[in-house]
Amino acid sequence: MRLTTVGIDADDTLWHNETIFRLTQARFAALLAPYAEPGDLAERLAATESRNLRLYGYGIKGFTLSMIETAMDFAGDAAGPVVREILAAGREMLTHPIEPLPGVEAALALLADRYRLVLITKGDLLDQERKLAASGLGELFAAVEIVSEKTAATYLTVFGRHGTGAASAAMIGNSLKSDVIPALEAGAFAAHIPYALTWAHEMADAPLGHPRFAELPSMAEVPGWLAGCLEG
Repeated sequence: MRLTTVGIDADDTLWHNETIFRLTQARFAALLAPYAEPGDLAERLAATESRNLRLYGYGIKGFTLSMIETAMDFAGDAAGPVVREILAAGREMLTHPIEPLPGVEAALALLADRYRLVLITKGDLLDQERKLAASGLGELFAAVEIVSEKTAATYLTVFGRHGTGAASAAMIGNSLKSDVIPALEAGAFAAHIPYALTWAHEMADAPLGHPRFAELPSMAEVPGWLAGCLEG
């Protein structure tokens, strides 16, 4: 048996994403400064986002709706002008230029010559498709899966559909909670490539000692690591 399929996350693995959210959240805090202390506002927004995930899913549109809800909680009847600014910020996020992370394109080109690459990402369908198209990386992937959640069942289905099963697949991403732990539970290999910022909802402990887990500093290290996973 050899490794045949490699799943790769998108946001904060291939291009910058969380940085844009943090900048918008700072803008949100400035708008709500007359109505809320920064710490209270951040805590309420985080709780609102978590509660709304099951309704809105992941992505900019859900984040924008959660900001609007939080603004109305704090500003009440005075929230109208703030809501307009939040909507403008959301539109700017949806048209923000996509900047691939250093070394990503070269690493993907190497991987595409040896494996079936599958982009596996959460979030809004239209926005994720836009980002992939804008990145210029789309032609390197054999398939794209935009899912509502990443679980062991998700990886079993995706690697069964696009490869030879999870046992001969690997998942690469920046989230321990979404990209690593459920992929390992499905029987795949998994590599964590940390990003400078991590959304609180994606925090988890690293599965240190797991024989199929690795923590790598960048995408440039992925081809070498994969060469030792069921190769030969």
